[in-house]
Amino acid sequence: MDRFAPITRWYGARPLHLLALLASFALTGYAVQRLVAERPVAVAVWFVGAAVAHDLILLPLYSIADLSARSVLRRLPAPVPAVPWINHLRVPACLSGLLLLVWFPLILRLSEPYPGATGLSDEVYLPRWLVITGVLFGASAVALAFRIRGARRAGRSARAGEHGVREP
Repeated sequence: MDRFAPITRWYGARPLHLLALLASFALTGYAVQRLVAERPVAVAVWFVGAAVAHDLILLPLYSIADLSARSVLRRLPAPVPAVPWINHLRVPACLSGLLLLVWFPLILRLSEPYPGATGLSDEVYLPRWLVITGVLFGASAVALAFRIRGARRAGRSARAGEHGVREP
């Protein structure tokens, strides 16, 4: 008998999950309390601005991009792989977009001359962001290739098992 069964039945997960969730809420509450105590108006403006920017600008943009990718790839002559391929586009695009969102003043050279703590000029950020983006999409493509290969092998071995033939 599981000794955590009453908690699992009541909460829906193991007690360690509940403990981690409570710890994350405590840390978030502490951070919010510290931020709001220093600059409450700035935090409120940032929060409302982030919600509006996400709902009115970013959500339509990435929804259109997702639908476009699905539409284009659906029309390709090659059969769509039997694995969930769309996340292999979504994840690197999301990570690349997040990097661009955080570092766009430096990537697009919109900031003042910025030697900062690194001593780097702003000329290095665009090429590095492009390389990181390429690596993310390349790693995702390799992962997709391995998943497709595994799915094909599983399909061949299942078909061979139906006919009583052993695969080498």
